Amino acid sequence: MAKANKIERKKIKYPLGSFVKSIIFIGIGIFSAGFGLESFLVPNGYIDGGITGISLLVKIFAEDVPLSLLIVIFNTPFIILGWRQVSKIFAIKSILAITGLALVIQFVHFPILTKDPLLIACFGGLFLGVGIGFAMRGGSVLDGTEVLAIFISRQSRISIGDIILIFNIIIFITGAYLLSIEVAMYAILTYFVASKAITYIIEGIEEYTGVTIISDESEKIREMLVHDLGHGVTLYPAKKGFGKRGAVESDKFDVVYTVVTRLEISRLQDGINLIDPNAFLIMNSIKDTKGGMIKKRNVVH
Repeated sequence: MAKANKIERKKIKYPLGSFVKSIIFIGIGIFSAGFGLESFLVPNGYIDGGITGISLLVKIFAEDVPLSLLIVIFNTPFIILGWRQVSKIFAIKSILAITGLALVIQFVHFPILTKDPLLIACFGGLFLGVGIGFAMRGGSVLDGTEVLAIFISRQSRISIGDIILIFNIIIFITGAYLLSIEVAMYAILTYFVASKAITYIIEGIEEYTGVTIISDESEKIREMLVHDLGHGVTLYPAKKGFGKRGAVESDKFDVVYTVVTRLEISRLQDGINLIDPNAFLIMNSIKDTKGGMIKKRNVVH
């Protein structure tokens, strides 16, 4: 059985379009991160979180050492870790991405756009975050912090988010001690903007929401979603348990599930209220979707 599984895995081929798309994403990420570093953070002596923050911190005290070299050196152990913990394809893409970023920083000269501390922190973090986000969409990383977090989380009960937060707190405290509290505070702002930019790039601006609807009028709600709002739905057969009067009820009905964007939630709720004001709604944020009928289709009235 194991042998058969190995044979099946060898037959899997990644489509050319997907490969080209990942290369484009990584390329955009490299130039965006390089622009954020060279036009805002590096010339003004600002730092960020993660391995990039460590590289920027060392660069301030070792001016003769190129930032491109520091980024490659500090990320190398984590790429090796990624080779073992994630996958070989991920590691190869990350090597190309980090090497590409190093080459862009070394040979592409972006203009210094501002000296204003607030603008440096905000826009430096924005372009750096967009770059890291696009690189991750392409299946690689520009910063090895995530790889370290994945490794530690597998060895302990600490979540990946908590590990990254602890790692960055250490960097910011070090920056406050070696540089100044003001620089550390701007670094926190840079990290916050960058993390938000990464979230938008990876999860999407639309922010899909999964909605589970429990109602006695499930068929009318289904028709409203399909014919009025133009959304695909899934029906789950269900049976009532503990009712309002405390009695166990055995009536069968359908649970309706659909996926909408954040902007469509209000209209969805209004439509359900018109049909059944007592309907029970459960909403969950969705990071990503693929396949199915997610995008709203045109409805002919």
